[in-house]
Amino acid sequence: PSLFAYQSFLGKQYQKHFQGFDNFSQYFNGLDEKSYLKTMKDFLLAGENPENVILLEIYPEKQKTRLDFTLTEKYWGIKTICITKIIKEGRKLFYKFDGRKIEIKRIYNRLIFDDLTNFPDLKTDFNLTDDVDITWIGHPNWFFRISKYTLPFLEHQYIPKSYFLSDLENYPTDLENYVLKPLFSFAGNGVKLNITKTDLEQIKNPQNYILQRKVKYEPVIESPKGLVKCEIRMLYIWQRNKSRPLLVTNLARLSQGEMIGVNFNKNFDWVGASIAFFTQISNS
Repeated sequence: PSLFAYQSFLGKQYQKHFQGFDNFSQYFNGLDEKSYLKTMKDFLLAGENPENVILLEIYPEKQKTRLDFTLTEKYWGIKTICITKIIKEGRKLFYKFDGRKIEIKRIYNRLIFDDLTNFPDLKTDFNLTDDVDITWIGHPNWFFRISKYTLPFLEHQYIPKSYFLSDLENYPTDLENYVLKPLFSFAGNGVKLNITKTDLEQIKNPQNYILQRKVKYEPVIESPKGLVKCEIRMLYIWQRNKSRPLLVTNLARLSQGEMIGVNFNKNFDWVGASIAFFTQISNS
């Protein structure tokens, strides 16, 4: 799950305050702002009362993406609930609001397993692995299935070659062209850009790492502070009973740091979350 609410809001602000967006759109597959918000509402709520659907996070007020949580409630009525506030009774889950105990029927999951390791003494009534009577919008297991773990299995001219570190009997001789990544970290945690053979030999659990050929981000976007690198992520949803996911919008990330991401751009301006607009192709 990503910034599906914030991206819609951000693109609208660009169009409000700047010119030149004729025949360009941040949406795909014929969607516009109105139909996008309706499509996302149908996808997230699936006919349920919004109060029975929650966005799940850990200490959401401390998350960098909390603006998206606010907009998610504004657009679709979905409240953000911390995992520490979940009440478990048998296979049912509840949360309290305005003195009422409200049953949870669907969870829009924004909590990442890896983030839980930052709170080793966390006490909760509910664990992500519990067998409970709810529908997940993005099951927690997908963090492991759709992750860096898949990269060594993918072969394509546009996909950087990747290897499980534990599978390599001999390391590449040009290690300066490779990056070391933990399998299940996020936000760039544990990634090492400049590695040596000694670094690799000292890793005690090589099965939990991949060695990936580096991708060079070319700084091509002009800003008042110089050229900026850009990464564009395509945002999909996978609707029930559909054979393929649906591309709905996108997320652009601007960077002047060594890596993409907030943690690596703290001392730079003209970086961070943005959105890309694409030329619209007429169906006629």
